[in-house]
Amino acid sequence: MNTRNKLIPQQQPYNQQLKDCLLRKKKITLVVRREDVIHKHVSGNKFRKLYYNIIAAQDKGYDTLLTFGGAFSNHIAATAAAGKELGIKTIGVIRGDELGDNLKQTLAQNPTLKFAVSQGMRLHFVSRQAYRHKNEPDFVANLFQIFGQFYLVPEGGTNELAVKGTEEILTPGDKEFDYICCAVGTGGTIAGLINTAKPHQKVLGFPALKENFLHKEIAKYTWSNNWELIRDYHFGGFAKIDKKLIDFINMTYTLHNLPLDPVYTGKMLYGIIDLIKRDYFPAGSKILAIHTGGLQGKAGMNLRLAKKGLPLLIEG
Repeated sequence: MNTRNKLIPQQQPYNQQLKDCLLRKKKITLVVRREDVIHKHVSGNKFRKLYYNIIAAQDKGYDTLLTFGGAFSNHIAATAAAGKELGIKTIGVIRGDELGDNLKQTLAQNPTLKFAVSQGMRLHFVSRQAYRHKNEPDFVANLFQIFGQFYLVPEGGTNELAVKGTEEILTPGDKEFDYICCAVGTGGTIAGLINTAKPHQKVLGFPALKENFLHKEIAKYTWSNNWELIRDYHFGGFAKIDKKLIDFINMTYTLHNLPLDPVYTGKMLYGIIDLIKRDYFPAGSKILAIHTGGLQGKAGMNLRLAKKGLPLLIEG
């Protein structure tokens, strides 16, 4: 008997069309696919990436997931929540051994890790230098010695099963769009979109970090050339943010009731709007932007912004 317990969507994603004078002037249709609503804690692309990985773990008899992430990782939070919901133990290998020196203080100051622990995740802190070797056999072998058997999910969740999940984001009705846009972290989401986009569609990825490796990573999972990375909107690097981006995210929420996160979707939509202003898209173009979730990170970002004396994000 198959006793597999699958992740279940709490709400079906829907399309939200944005309307303002710029879009009317440029004759552009801009629609946001609200993948963020699919699950309160396992939202957006994290739901898609974990779905088939969890099924694989269960089919192989594993009762523990182990994965990697930074202190404010959406993936860490989502994995912990999925494990709690399905009765699967979770282990998070966290970059930054200094965070483990005073765990009580760390959890008091870090909403993401506090949430992960509340969901039953066991945290294992490693130095930033050691973390760079997380994909090497000796590093993983040491983790098996410490924790015993586990199903390993890569940092960010990207592997072939994750791409299988993200291939389910687009629907037959999406063929009306000329462009499909998404933020890019590890490349799993855009790979799925590339694989399922129609021949007339172009997929645009907006990397959230300064990089020169993503094209190669994405190409591991896709066979098409219908895509491009737009590298001009990382705002200085991963999780980097300035007042201009804060104001844009807050304005978008106020005008459109559309919450964005500062690491991924805020940068993507800022880039799309800027490209529209610059006439990158021909008049009459229809754009579908994928909201990949990540809203849990806003609370942690606001703590950092407050320390810097910058305006806070409207959490929504």
